[in-house]
Amino acid sequence: MNIAQAPVAAPATRRKALAIVAGVVVVAGLAWGAWWALAASRVESTDNAYVQGNVVLITPQVAGTVVAIHADDTDTVKAGQPLVRLDPADAQLALDQAQAQLAQTVREVRTLYANNATLKAQIALREAEVGRMQAEQARAQDDVARRQPLLASGAVGQEEFAHATAQLAAARSGVAAAQSALAAAQEQLASNQSMTEGIAVEQHPGVLRAAARVREAFLAVKRADLVAPLEGVVARRSVQIGQRVAAGASLMTVVALDTLWVDANFKEGQLRKLRIGQPATLVADVYGRKVQYHGRVAGLGAGTGAAFALLPAQNATGNWIKVVQRVPVRIWLDPKELAAHPLRVGLSMEATVDVSQGEGPPLAAVPRTQPVAQTTVFDALAREADAEVARIVRANLGGRPRPAR
Repeated sequence: MNIAQAPVAAPATRRKALAIVAGVVVVAGLAWGAWWALAASRVESTDNAYVQGNVVLITPQVAGTVVAIHADDTDTVKAGQPLVRLDPADAQLALDQAQAQLAQTVREVRTLYANNATLKAQIALREAEVGRMQAEQARAQDDVARRQPLLASGAVGQEEFAHATAQLAAARSGVAAAQSALAAAQEQLASNQSMTEGIAVEQHPGVLRAAARVREAFLAVKRADLVAPLEGVVARRSVQIGQRVAAGASLMTVVALDTLWVDANFKEGQLRKLRIGQPATLVADVYGRKVQYHGRVAGLGAGTGAAFALLPAQNATGNWIKVVQRVPVRIWLDPKELAAHPLRVGLSMEATVDVSQGEGPPLAAVPRTQPVAQTTVFDALAREADAEVARIVRANLGGRPRPAR
């Protein structure tokens, strides 16, 4: 009886098992479809993402010998903090010479202004001399006029008349000489006034030229101290004590770890729905999935990585194999989350962008109006240089002469 029923039970069991498997497949398909419709189709993700940041090279503006190093790798530095000091001896000598030259120039220009008054006094003297010589000429002319009618009657001798005539000629020569001296003094005053007219001593071109040299030398002395342009962490220090460095040589880098971003390299097929401003969720390998970062899409790259490679691909030559290209998408991170869980430049990330919000533009439509980064640590140098120039000018100006009119 049992042997006869076994063949009948086997097909029924098989059908039941197949029905269960089919049900499981259908349920799984429905679940996958629901997951795709509700979640997967609304996001784009990639694990080809890396942390990026501002890596600032510290380079000297003047050449010199390194005499002190104030920061090393992994040190945290503040904006304006000294990093490297160069020997300022040569620059200090140039500054001393420029300061002495400025002081001498101020005094020489003061002499030009003082000469205006001297030349005016000389003109007054020459004018008086012209008046006196003209009076002598008039007196001699009267003497000749009185003696000439008496010459025919013999009342005045020929010798006396010749003497009066000679005195008249001498008086005329004296008038001409005095007038020439007056004209020379007037021209000399005009020439001197052309160097001083309408400007103060501080604004004289000679003073301004010497002041510019003082500023140049002063900045060279101050630039012997290399300071951090922003807050960050020191990395890749290569400078050593006693090393002779040239202007522009790389000494170390400062990385601003408080303003990092992520460059997520999405495949070209994933860019269709990506827009600026879409929210993104990121996970760092260093912390695992227990720590999530939140950010927003800041912009899409202008080209693929291959387009900007040092040796771009030559797809028009030889055999060709299609390779899916990737475009870097910049994602800004929340500074508060960065402070709670610091990152480092170059760390791997996994980025997921919510593409359901498609209102943003695919490209930035408004040009940037604010600088990407700026520092004010060097502004004080120009003010200090101006203060040094003003100090030297005041010390050598004395009683300020009035500009010539």
